[in-house]
Amino acid sequence: MAAARLVDELAKCALGRYAIAVIGDEPRLAYNRVLLSSVLAGEATSQEIELKPAAWWRDRGVTLKYRATATAIDMAAREVTTSTGKHVSFSKLVIATGSSALRLPVPGGDLKGVHVFRDSRDVDLLLELATQRKRVVVVGGGLLGLEAAYGLAKAGADVTLIHLMDRLMERQLDAPAANLLKTLVERKGVRILLNANTARIHGSDCVESVELADGRTLDADAVIFAAGIRPNTSLAKEAEIPVNRGIVVNDQMATGTDDVFALGECAEHRGTCYGLVEPAYEQARVLARHLAGKAAAYTGSVLSTNLKVSGVSVFSAGDFMAGEGSETLLLNDVRRGTYKKLVIADGALTGAVLVGDTQDALWYLELIRSGADISDIRAEMMFGRALAVRAEAA
Repeated sequence: MAAARLVDELAKCALGRYAIAVIGDEPRLAYNRVLLSSVLAGEATSQEIELKPAAWWRDRGVTLKYRATATAIDMAAREVTTSTGKHVSFSKLVIATGSSALRLPVPGGDLKGVHVFRDSRDVDLLLELATQRKRVVVVGGGLLGLEAAYGLAKAGADVTLIHLMDRLMERQLDAPAANLLKTLVERKGVRILLNANTARIHGSDCVESVELADGRTLDADAVIFAAGIRPNTSLAKEAEIPVNRGIVVNDQMATGTDDVFALGECAEHRGTCYGLVEPAYEQARVLARHLAGKAAAYTGSVLSTNLKVSGVSVFSAGDFMAGEGSETLLLNDVRRGTYKKLVIADGALTGAVLVGDTQDALWYLELIRSGADISDIRAEMMFGRALAVRAEAA
């Protein structure tokens, strides 16, 4: 997704300046990874989640090299070697290798029937499990785990989701929002166990059960690990491009090696690796302008999540936990499946969490990013942009 957005941005501001080649190991055009669960759930097709059609790439003169993993970077020769044995020369190199799903280091983790949920190839495997009505345990209550669980359940599998923490999506939601999300997801047929630590996976050859640290055992035919991601940095590391947790970049997305850049989930900017789409898109916009010879700087992103999680609309942004000196506005309607929390400090909106009704999410995000004075709309802003704007005009 990061590479596709970069090409899109380059086409707008540097068309004709570069001949562009995109190397990718997946066997298809770039697609919206966020919508993979929709494919799994039968709500969208693989073609419908493609970011751009083949003609779009062709019309912009982009050479696509798919089913070809980049295996080595030769900075002296300025070439990238691929798994197909080809050598692709470059004057500028952008590494957008993303990240990989973590596999928990537990006994039995290498058994047949243990999978991850990360790309389109994983969806094909999981669809087969679902259509066979298999019992599946999903490990991880973050976004990926919830999406895998929802998709599998809707496709026909018997799904139990287990999560180590005391609430779902603990990095994006506060406790009341997470509790509401749990209730709404369980209504869709997913069993959820919190404070559940995976101890081992049992089976002689194939998965038979999952044992938790507290002694409970869950019968299972398959296990899906969706408990986090790790930046893909080995290609850069082997080329001696500076790497910390991710590939280290500056405000122009440049690495410590001349003419080499990185963006997206594999990049580390000011000590942070972003595992979200919007920062990757913001980085792509900055890098395209820089490559076009224009002034541009990436100074970091306001963390926000605005997604449908297991069929439930969820949004969070900014300081949603409400730090010292802030005040909180709350609306919690469990019956209607709606939760809203707005955090205000020094006359500005500094954080927000929405579950269920997220139609004003982008407006709240803009208020957080701009730091605008909300004093005149404070009483109405909980009820949406339309009412707040009318109140401000009056």
